[in-house]
Amino acid sequence: MPTGSENPATERRLFEDGVFFTKTGRARFVFDAPVPMLELVNKKFPLMLLTGRGSSSQWHTETRTAKSAVLQKLAPRVPYIEIDPDDAQALGIGPTDWVRVTSQRGSIEARAQITRVVARGQCFMPMHFPDTNVLTLASFDPHSRQPAYKGCAVKVEKLKDRNAVLG
Repeated sequence: MPTGSENPATERRLFEDGVFFTKTGRARFVFDAPVPMLELVNKKFPLMLLTGRGSSSQWHTETRTAKSAVLQKLAPRVPYIEIDPDDAQALGIGPTDWVRVTSQRGSIEARAQITRVVARGQCFMPMHFPDTNVLTLASFDPHSRQPAYKGCAVKVEKLKDRNAVLG
């Protein structure tokens, strides 16, 4: 590890002392049955946005990977959205076009990446871009209080003016 990349005096790891926030102080695993998505697609927002880890250079919340110069060089610089080729074609979106992604909570601009990795009717954005949080629901796991921004309904539109200027 490069010298100076971490300062143990100011950075702590959660539970490094082995004590957890339970009555006994020991870890406890909690399993709930899966629940349906909190927000479903509709005519106004016809695509389901899924979020998650974008690449190996963006691990977890980037609390560690964001401190690595090498990983930062590998990480995408601008927000992007992966979209199915059939959906992209129906919306007039080409590879690397700039798009506006809108949910009930707000809208952001991102670069389109057309790929069959996502299913038709779905799209994907990494959770590591702060812009992604503009779109997603503020919901949390009831046990851990971890953010649960895994999906929400969105619409995606090509940004004609930005594509003409930036190409």
